[in-house]
Amino acid sequence: MNTPSNAVPESSFDSQAIAPAAVAETRPMYWSVRRELWENRSIYVAPLAVAGVYLLGYWISLIGLPHSMREYAALDPAHRQVMVAMPYAHAAMLLVATAFLVGVFYCLDALHGERRDRSILFWKSLPVSDLTTVLSKAMIPLVVLPVFTLVLIVVLQLIMLALSTMVLAMSGVSPSILWAQLPLFQMELVLVYSLIVIALWHAPVYAWLLLVSGWARRATFLWAVLPPLLISVFESIAFNVFEKMGLHSLYSNSLLKDRLFGWAPAAFDYTMPDGSQVDMHFVPLTQIAVGKFLSSPGLWVGLAFAAGFFALAVRMRRDREPI
Repeated sequence: MNTPSNAVPESSFDSQAIAPAAVAETRPMYWSVRRELWENRSIYVAPLAVAGVYLLGYWISLIGLPHSMREYAALDPAHRQVMVAMPYAHAAMLLVATAFLVGVFYCLDALHGERRDRSILFWKSLPVSDLTTVLSKAMIPLVVLPVFTLVLIVVLQLIMLALSTMVLAMSGVSPSILWAQLPLFQMELVLVYSLIVIALWHAPVYAWLLLVSGWARRATFLWAVLPPLLISVFESIAFNVFEKMGLHSLYSNSLLKDRLFGWAPAAFDYTMPDGSQVDMHFVPLTQIAVGKFLSSPGLWVGLAFAAGFFALAVRMRRDREPI
C-alpha cells in the first residue's frame, strides 16, 4: 500500500516570492552591459590601440626631452607649466576624441546590428525589457566609455611621467624640474569634470544615433547625417531669400558646431582674473564653471531631446522586426 505523501505543493504565494529574487539575481542591466562589452570589443580595443601608438611616439620624442627642459627653464613659470603639460594634454585630447568616435559608430550599429544578424529574435525571447536593453546600450557611450577613457588616460600619463623621469635621470638632468612644473593632479581633476560634461553635452547625439540605428534598414550612417546635411544645404540656398525678407538664417551649422564643441565654453571660463586667456593645454581648477554649465540652456534642451530620442528608440526596438 502506498503511503500518502506529506509534501505540500508550493503555493502561488511562494512562487511569487521567489520570482523577484530570481530576477534580482540575474541583474538584467548588469548582464546587458556585459553583453555589449563581449560583442563589441572595439569599445576598449580602439582606445588601447591609440594609446599604444601615442606612447610609442612619445617614447621616441624623449630623445630631445633633456634639451627641451633646459629651454623651458628660460620661460616664465606660466608658459613653462603649459609647455611641460602639453604632451600629457595631447594624450588626453586624443583619447577623448577616440572615445567619441567609438561611441558614434557603436551607437549606429547598436540596434541595427541585432536586426541585421537576426539575433534580436533570441534576445527578445529573454526576460529583459526593451527599455533595459536600450538603456544598457546608451550606458556604453555615456558611462562605460568615459570611465574607461579616464582610467586609460591616467595610466598612460603615469607611464609617460615614469619614462620622462628615467630619461632625465639618465641624461644628468634633475627630474624634480619636471615634477615641480607638471600640474598632473589638477589635470586629472579637470579631466574627470570634462568627461562628465562631455557625456551630458553629447547625450542627444548618441540618442539620435541610437534612434536611427533602430529605425533604418540599411546605411545608418547616411540616415544619421542626411537630415542635418539637408537642413544645412537648404539654409545655404535660402540664405539670400531670408535676408531679403528681413529674417535671419537658421544657423544650423552653428547649432551643430555648438552641439559637438560647445561644451568647452559652457563648462569653463577661459578668461583669467587678470584678463589673459587660458591655454587649452592646461586649464586651472579655478576656471571650472559648474554653475555656468548647469545654467546653460544648451545643456537642458539637449537632455530633453535626448530623453525624447531614447523613448523613440525603445519604441523602435519593440516594434521593429529583423531585416
